[in-house]
Amino acid sequence: MQALPTLNTVATAYSHELRAELLYDLCAAMVREGLAGPELWQKCEGSSVVFAQRAIIEAIGEERWNLLQRNVEYHLSVSDVAESDGEETLLGRGRLAVTIECGSAGYLKIGPAITALEEEAAGLGAAFYWTLTYALYRVMRIYNHDDALQYEERMREYAEDDPENREQYEFPEVEKALPECIGNTLRSEDRRVFLRHARCLLAENRSGIFGSWIERLRRIDRLSRIRLPVDAAFREDGGYDSMPLPSLVVAFKDHDAM
Repeated sequence: MQALPTLNTVATAYSHELRAELLYDLCAAMVREGLAGPELWQKCEGSSVVFAQRAIIEAIGEERWNLLQRNVEYHLSVSDVAESDGEETLLGRGRLAVTIECGSAGYLKIGPAITALEEEAAGLGAAFYWTLTYALYRVMRIYNHDDALQYEERMREYAEDDPENREQYEFPEVEKALPECIGNTLRSEDRRVFLRHARCLLAENRSGIFGSWIERLRRIDRLSRIRLPVDAAFREDGGYDSMPLPSLVVAFKDHDAM
């Protein structure tokens, strides 16, 4: 007989999640949306935290995940607390917040794509550019030609207020760097009418050679229009009292005026 009892059947580790019901609700929602299933739960050995992380990563996809890792330093978190004055405060019963923080801005050189689209159909490149930038702006802070134009205007104002050192100021001349199709749209009197026309033009060309680009863009546009609850208190309590820095810089070619 054994002098000491065996430990084979005794648990050697124990984990506990505070307010675990919210975590399990999140995992259940991912299963309902088809982002994960029983196979992944078994691979994660019943760990709800690991299950949620793996489900999010697999939903992003390995190819896109690697693309993000190579180009953008970002952190995604799902939590029921917000940070206020260096301390964590509860968001409220049954509430979760998803936050994405970028440590650096991604870079998109869209000029070659605009040129190719314009060769396919007049106005298609401009339609693609405006639809993409407006859709992205609904969910993140980006830096595009609009921001560059505002920067140039501020620099010219500074130069006017500092006539003695005016020669030291450099102006990027953004308008000269714009593709012709984009410059023409800037003179449109009603931007909303143009955007509706842009969506129609994209729909008309979705069966062309750039159909895969257009279909992905249309999905981005639809996702950006999903109305999510906006809580001003969360932004204030979480220290988001000013506009964040851009997560993406959009230029037309390398080292241009943008």
